[in-house]
Amino acid sequence: MRLPRFGLGCMNLSHAYGIPPSEEEGLALLRAALDGGVRMLDTATLYGGGRNEELVGRALRGRRDEVVLASKGGMAMVDGVRTIDGRPETLRAQVDASLARLGVEHIDLYYLHRWDKTVPIGDSVGALAKLVEDGKIGAIGLSEVSVARLREAQQVAPIAAVQNEYSLWSRNPELGMLEETRAAGIALVAFSPVARGFLSDSVSDPAALAPRDIRRTMPRFQPEHWAANAGLLPAWRALAAEAGCTPAQLALAWVLSRGEHVVAIPGTTNPAHLKDDLAAVDLMIAPAVLARAGELISTATVSGPRYAPGPAADVDTEDFEDVA
Repeated sequence: MRLPRFGLGCMNLSHAYGIPPSEEEGLALLRAALDGGVRMLDTATLYGGGRNEELVGRALRGRRDEVVLASKGGMAMVDGVRTIDGRPETLRAQVDASLARLGVEHIDLYYLHRWDKTVPIGDSVGALAKLVEDGKIGAIGLSEVSVARLREAQQVAPIAAVQNEYSLWSRNPELGMLEETRAAGIALVAFSPVARGFLSDSVSDPAALAPRDIRRTMPRFQPEHWAANAGLLPAWRALAAEAGCTPAQLALAWVLSRGEHVVAIPGTTNPAHLKDDLAAVDLMIAPAVLARAGELISTATVSGPRYAPGPAADVDTEDFEDVA
């Protein structure tokens, strides 16, 4: 499966980053994305407890054939608690529920949202492979996994895409996944490519974020790390100005420069930001400027881990602390 180089991450229209927009505002943004040329939409069972899939489904009425539709399962809200469950019976039920909420008969790309460490990944992937045979999903993806887990999954069924966090400030895929996916002909789908808003210069004070914004729990946005990270922003703004683009566009251009197999799926609730993001696909930025971006914002310069210990235990990606 060949994916578009750019898609829209739909999560923050229903979930995670504070108070989401109204349903009508979210619908308007999705339609603007389709009108603007977005050809992949990424949603999940988890997002908004299913409301995000319903919203995406509304936007796709009469336009289903225009996009690659991606969703995820294996992680959901159960009685108000985020629950990772990769058992085959759970995945089958979640795919059926996703199809109903989306109002479609087929999901093009379906990810295992998190590897359930109590279930062999082969069991989870095997269940998804049967759903491919049944015509309910088109291809299988994995999210927040390591190279070892990807190889294990590939022994069971073809994997079309790996969706891991990748941006200038989260370089974990460079510990093996970037090259592994390139060599295997697998798409590496970069979520949070503008560093959860940090590289779009949209977070001036984490203390002002909405009470339930997930960034409040992330170390890089907390006081012991924020001052050092915010100190990088003046030079970042200046570099984007030199490149003749916005900070978000420079961040996206850097991610897209990492390989022809790399796909960026930024999310936004702002129509103006959506237009800026779309324009990044066609930007021609000098390799020297991209190299400077990679030196300015990097594992060496960013303060703090990407997740607190609890959420970190839920992912399977390579970590710089493990190779230090």
